[in-house]
Amino acid sequence: MSGAAITSTRRAVVLPPRTPMRAWPPSSWLLAAVGSVLALDGLALLLFKGMASLGVTLPLGIGVALLVFVVWRPAVQTWMRASRWRRVVWQLALAAAVLWLLSLAVFFVRLAQLPHGAQAVAQLAPHAIIVLGSSTPQGQPSPALQARLDLAHELAQRFPQAVVAVSGGVDFGETVSEGQVMGDYLRAQGLPAARIVQEEASTSTDLNLKLSQPLLAARGVAVTDAVVVVTSDFHTARAQAIAQRQGWQQVQTVGAPTPLYLRYNAWLREYFAQASSRLLGEM
Repeated sequence: MSGAAITSTRRAVVLPPRTPMRAWPPSSWLLAAVGSVLALDGLALLLFKGMASLGVTLPLGIGVALLVFVVWRPAVQTWMRASRWRRVVWQLALAAAVLWLLSLAVFFVRLAQLPHGAQAVAQLAPHAIIVLGSSTPQGQPSPALQARLDLAHELAQRFPQAVVAVSGGVDFGETVSEGQVMGDYLRAQGLPAARIVQEEASTSTDLNLKLSQPLLAARGVAVTDAVVVVTSDFHTARAQAIAQRQGWQQVQTVGAPTPLYLRYNAWLREYFAQASSRLLGEM
């Protein structure tokens, strides 16, 4: 093809302009500080503790999003000013975020006010103590689960007539059930094996309680008898509601303390867990 010219063009990738840190306004520094704390918290729990729940991944995602926004804030603002609808959507998203944060704050205040510990148990002489499962990395109780088991052991000594039911199936990536790990832990603490009932198939709070019923019935404990449910402090309200919906007529929940380094991540996860339980009709 005489006279034909073949040309090739390359489109340059243009990155949005970034604001130098020295030019950041105070609001950007505040957002960067909040984003850094959230991102580092989520990253540390994910990498060093192997935790990947919504209470960990959501703060991590929010933190990264805040840092990206701060770095490219002028580009984002320019993009929004180019369209009225973009500004409206942005304002609605901000309003929704504020309302969510307010609801989360109210939820956290309510959780902080819940009674917990052995002193919260009334003198009801329970027929059974039901310990709800949690994670068991490498076949060992997690710190949160160990706190539940230590509280259950204290209550078992206080109420020697009570059967102790431990409940939990096999975690993802594990080969031993939570129920087995929990039973082994209590036996190692000196609790007689004859007092322990192990439920090893459940995968949720709802199933913890539901599948423990026939095992306890075989030991003479009916849903009309007094029982104490041991869980973590943030989880007591939901566990109580689920147990009552399942027909336990004299149930009291007590909470073990959650380690400080993961307390608010656990509370955040519980916020969504309560919403999910209501949608599923568990409580």
